[in-house]
Amino acid sequence: MIKPGRLASLVLAVWLAGCSSSPDDRYQMAQDKAPDGAPDLNQLEPPVPRYEPKSRGGNRDYEVWGKSYQVLPSAEGYVEEGNASWYGAKFHGHLTSNGETYDMFSFSAAHRSLPLPTYAKVTNLSNGKSLVVRINDRGPFHSDRIIDLSYAAAWHLDILKSGTAPVRVEAYHFDGPNSPLPPLVGQPQLFIQLVASGDQSALNRLKPALEKQLGQPVRIETSGQLHKLQLGPLTDAATAERLLTELRAGEYPQAFKVVEPQAN
Repeated sequence: MIKPGRLASLVLAVWLAGCSSSPDDRYQMAQDKAPDGAPDLNQLEPPVPRYEPKSRGGNRDYEVWGKSYQVLPSAEGYVEEGNASWYGAKFHGHLTSNGETYDMFSFSAAHRSLPLPTYAKVTNLSNGKSLVVRINDRGPFHSDRIIDLSYAAAWHLDILKSGTAPVRVEAYHFDGPNSPLPPLVGQPQLFIQLVASGDQSALNRLKPALEKQLGQPVRIETSGQLHKLQLGPLTDAATAERLLTELRAGEYPQAFKVVEPQAN
């Protein structure tokens, strides 16, 4: 007879083994599809953005199919445009990355790097429709897509037939449990601060070399006697994260991201 504690250990080991082999091994369906039947999606209420603490699962850097992904420390200032896709019946009823159960009839989504959970406004740029979703899963793991929407969310945004659509993702950030609903930023100005110095002439000499080396604009911001060398403005959050990772691994380990939001 197996003792209860030993049984729990065996179950955990089997679950981890399944996750480490391939993300698709635990699903009964080979291909994803729409449900055979669906409730009246017109009756669904979208989630209301609110503060939630980070979930115990799904908030560490991770690796899928040999590629490493970094989780953002917060959703503050996150705005990105790119392609959205959707996922449905194949994943329905299975665990999401933060340990919840995926419900394709809820307004949820998967994202590669935003903290779990995060609320975000998703706008279909081809038709102007928008919706608030709750991000509680990881994906999509296709480089040409930035978010995977639940079946219901894709239905609301009119993406089901096309399969993918250009979208804007604007994340809500709460400082704490009593934080009011924050305004979304428009297209923010994203910068990466490389170094701060009192020697402006030295930074002036470094600026053109960095612009040539990195292929990005560089500015010098002055605050009193302190001069800040900053890379940017950058086009989107994904580009900023990629460059920040590269810079920290190279000559600028103390580099950090600067977000200058523009209120709508």
